[in-house]
Amino acid sequence: MKPIRQLAFVVNEKKEGAPALARELTQIARASAVALKQTTRFPLPKGYLEGSDACCVIGGDGTLLGVARESARCQVPIIGVNRGSLGFLTTFSADEARSQFKSLLRGEFQIDQRAMLECSTGRGPKELALNDVLLKDTVNSRLVRLGVFADGELVTDYTCDGLIFSTPTGSTAYNLSAGGPILHPKAGVIAMTPICPHTLSNRSIIFRENVKLRVFNRSGESRLLVALDGQRNLKVSAQSPVEISMSTWRLPLAQRADYSHFAVVRAKLKWSGELIAKT
Repeated sequence: MKPIRQLAFVVNEKKEGAPALARELTQIARASAVALKQTTRFPLPKGYLEGSDACCVIGGDGTLLGVARESARCQVPIIGVNRGSLGFLTTFSADEARSQFKSLLRGEFQIDQRAMLECSTGRGPKELALNDVLLKDTVNSRLVRLGVFADGELVTDYTCDGLIFSTPTGSTAYNLSAGGPILHPKAGVIAMTPICPHTLSNRSIIFRENVKLRVFNRSGESRLLVALDGQRNLKVSAQSPVEISMSTWRLPLAQRADYSHFAVVRAKLKWSGELIAKT
């Protein structure tokens, strides 16, 4: 990658150690003659990343999700530094960021293009989600009845607490908690996982990435909540279907050259297994 000359920082001040780490990394960047700007706002305002070569996000995965739309639209790589809990997306630890920041500024990293979903409700614009799109009743205790169509063909009607439509990146988030499958980030698929379905045979379904999904609210008395990445809610009229598909936009995520997805999964989910040296 080319060297970074314009760098944007997004810092979650609520995360312990994040402001102090930001000061350390900005000092390193200034010493390398990198032009800087910094904000504690996320989701980012439109246009904030224009002209930047990269964006360093210091916080947790939720902080990074608040930057993802703008990063994808401007094609500005995100360097995620974890000051949260799990950190599936913010893959650099604080110590790794300190020790490797000069080399990152020299462009010594690889880019992983992460798939995103786009979702629309009625005549509204299409919105982007990196992890997932959630459909549920606006009242938490109510069941919903949702009819799902894939490329115009009825899949089934679900009676459940909600449906999660997940990218491979988001498969380790809400989808996993609801019993859905873990997907490799490069898998070209969309996972649909029902939440507490009332039919025991209703399990996750994996669709190819170019599928066009439409979901209809079959519960006349219910109003749907459509949540994107757990951060943004879309309004849904009673008769309008929710349309979900894979976006042409991709999130450029900066990673170490030796990044291993399954090493991250083993560490974060506390799986067993150790590497055996090759002879």
